[in-house]
Amino acid sequence: MKDIITAISTAWGESGIAIVRLSGGGSRDLVNSIFRGGEGLSLSPPRFMKHGFILDNEGDPVDEVLAVWFRRPGSYTGEEAAEIHCHGGTVAARKCLELCLAGGARMARPGEFTRRAFMNGRIDLAEAESVLGVIRSRSDQALRAAVKCLRGHFSARVKSVNDDMADLSAFAEAGLDHPDEDIPELTPDDYLHRLYEVAQRIRDLLSSARSGRFLREGIRVAISGRPNVGKSSLMNAFLEEARSIVTSMPGTTRDLIEEVVTHKGVPLRLIDTAGIRDPGDLAEEEGVRRAMEAIRDADIRVWVIDGSEPITDDDRRIAMSLRGSCCIVALNKSDLPVALEIDDVKDLLPGHEIRVTSAATGHGLEELKDLIVLSVSGSTSVDEDFNTTERQVEELRKALELAEGAMDAVSSGAGLDASLEMLSRSRKCLSRILGTSADEELLERIFSGFCIGK
Repeated sequence: MKDIITAISTAWGESGIAIVRLSGGGSRDLVNSIFRGGEGLSLSPPRFMKHGFILDNEGDPVDEVLAVWFRRPGSYTGEEAAEIHCHGGTVAARKCLELCLAGGARMARPGEFTRRAFMNGRIDLAEAESVLGVIRSRSDQALRAAVKCLRGHFSARVKSVNDDMADLSAFAEAGLDHPDEDIPELTPDDYLHRLYEVAQRIRDLLSSARSGRFLREGIRVAISGRPNVGKSSLMNAFLEEARSIVTSMPGTTRDLIEEVVTHKGVPLRLIDTAGIRDPGDLAEEEGVRRAMEAIRDADIRVWVIDGSEPITDDDRRIAMSLRGSCCIVALNKSDLPVALEIDDVKDLLPGHEIRVTSAATGHGLEELKDLIVLSVSGSTSVDEDFNTTERQVEELRKALELAEGAMDAVSSGAGLDASLEMLSRSRKCLSRILGTSADEELLERIFSGFCIGK
């Protein structure tokens, strides 16, 4: 990677400053060729801000700036890098960028600075992905969890498990390959015991990663029910603003309305859906179809029932469709005379949690939000979790499945060879998290989700 990449690393628009970033061998000399201030950057020590001006091709000042360079490996990317801190605004930053491009740099691709940091060994792949977690954090808890990953806490636990699996594999294979040599015997019971400990550690890590993923991506909550039960009112009460249209006319909500509210550090992605019933026209039919799709794709469903009315046939049909799913029942409109008891709802949808709520007064809403987080993440607190990605969670799930398969292979008599093969595949899953066995397609998929300049 000898070429120099450049991009504006701050957001476009009016601001106090904008930063043009460069990385690659020769970055300092490139900036120095368009910078005038004192002795320039050529004699300036690294990490030392220099005040001066950026000049265009005619030698006219473009902007008053601060410039700095970084010696490898002490930069964000691990290679020689430089930055121009110019005034915020579209024109000044764009002109500085254009001069860098004219000087021989090329435009950076999305996430290419962070990708170079990974390729140069400054961070591993899990740490690289956590950069996006820091940028997209929506709460203090999400930020803390992302920073834990950025500092390598998640990677350290993954690497520790991977190393123990490697040691176990090497010990077992040595006994197989050299049975006549003086190698301590690893009995099947000892092997199974150590395998069980490894699997349990993956299981614990997966639990933290699964619940911590919701800090990053949020919990998708589909608010469903028949028309006029108070779905939109409940949505507005969650948000503490009139986001959804509320009228006494059934079928007001025709499309999906999605908003995010944070509860105890966890983003709840609330989706207000159209009332589910036999549609009266094509628009309502499409609204019901989209509602059913959102309900199917949600992490959890909040089924809203009007507690001031008897159960209807529409309620019964909805209950049948929700059986076996992750669902909470909100017995709404508790501020009105009660026409429905909790036991009636239990018979309708057995085995699911029920909360009595009132969108009008706010009664039961905090308890309902607590239950949403608890039902999906397994805890109302996520302080000990990691801000992980769906990819990392899936790799951990596969690693656990293969580790458990390695135990079954020994217990069922399939043999140590079969067990070690599964153990090797489990280790590859963990290696893909750290990036030690990442291919080009995986890297492209990960870093293409970054913004240009990061």
